[in-house]
Amino acid sequence: MRRRQFLQGVSAGLLAGTAAVHSKAAFADHGQLNVEVEKYRKAAVERWEDDIKMLEERDKSEQHPDDSILFVGSSSIRRWDNIATNMLPYHAIQRGYGGAKWSDVAIFAERLISPHNFRAAVFFVGNDISGGENDKTPSEVVGLFAHVLKTLRKHNATAPVFYIAVTPTARRFEAWPKIKAANSAIGKFCRTKDNTYFLGTENIYLDGDGKPRNEFFVEDKLHLNQAGYDLWAAAIKSHLDSSL
Repeated sequence: MRRRQFLQGVSAGLLAGTAAVHSKAAFADHGQLNVEVEKYRKAAVERWEDDIKMLEERDKSEQHPDDSILFVGSSSIRRWDNIATNMLPYHAIQRGYGGAKWSDVAIFAERLISPHNFRAAVFFVGNDISGGENDKTPSEVVGLFAHVLKTLRKHNATAPVFYIAVTPTARRFEAWPKIKAANSAIGKFCRTKDNTYFLGTENIYLDGDGKPRNEFFVEDKLHLNQAGYDLWAAAIKSHLDSSL
């Protein structure tokens, strides 16, 4: 009963927030969009080229309907073993690779996106801010996502695009203030773009004291377990239902 009530509350809260996500408040710092993407190419290719080629092999062997939902991102997308059933009645195209950062996705965006026809696209990339010395700033994250969005719009000008907030986790909770700032910056940016939506998840994965709810994560306290994925799916489908 408690779990069913929680899911209902999540769905209602997300639906209620949709109007706010649609607002067209001005994005004040336009300099945040000026990111030199090419400086990331060498490192991205050296680390991830083999993974991208494996995804391209799947592009050749898999068949998907034109009204699919394209999921692109890091390990939380890759590890979602039952995404096909979790996302029903929507058909999911799963294109995730472990450890991805927005600086990598920006380099490979054309190859990850252009092979597919889709009704909507969902992105989750969770590794640009982890508490390390090479963490990106919120403005860099915004600029990289803006690059990916521009690439996507060349292929599909009107499909709704959903940016899932980086999840608050116990493993990276010391970096949560920086992660939260990046989430906030992305939310502001999304409000300036047509058919571009930010999906906040703090109300799902934080408890009443503002701490991560470990019952929704596997032992590494970073990646979702099945209960966590069930809540993710409910949130995403709620937004898809209200936008499609």
